[in-house]
Parts: sequence; structure tokens; C-alpha cells
Amino acid sequence: MTDDLDALRAEIDALDREIVGLLNRRARLGLAAGKAKTRSGRPITDSEREREVLVRIAMANEGPLPQDALLALYRSLIETIKRLEEIEKSGPKPA
Repeated sequence: MTDDLDALRAEIDALDREIVGLLNRRARLGLAAGKAKTRSGRPITDSEREREVLVRIAMANEGPLPQDALLALYRSLIETIKRLEEIEKSGPKPA
């Protein structure tokens, strides 16, 4: 391998670690929002808020990721966090 490729891969690896940290931070905030919704008697799913998030993501995208691919990633992230919210809302399963 070339030094350039090694350097690029090292930067990708470091960025991947940052992305994982940011995704987990995003998930923790989503879970906190889920708890707030539960306390106020609101449903976990808020279609209007989800639409707003996706619109902001689409507007922030400057490429090179295609819009549909980026939005698919965010839809998956939102669905995953909603599943985590539902698990937390229902509490631990009895043994």
C-alpha cells in the first residue's frame, strides 16, 4: 500500500470512531426525548417532527452522498431510536 492510502485509511478509521460516538450521542438524546414524551403522555412516534428532521437533513446535505441514501440512513436511525424508546418505555421484562 502507498503512504497516501495508509494515511487516508487512518483518517477514515478515526472518522468512523467519531461517527459512532456521534450516533450514540444522538441515540441518547432521542431516548431522553422519548422519556420526556412519556412523562407528558405523548406518543413515541411524532410524524411531524420526523418530517422536520428529514427536511433539515436534506437541506444540510452538500454531497457527495445522494439525497435518497442519506435520508434512508436517517430514517433507519430514527426507527432504531424509536424501538429503543419503546423498549425503555415498556421497562425490563420479568425473569
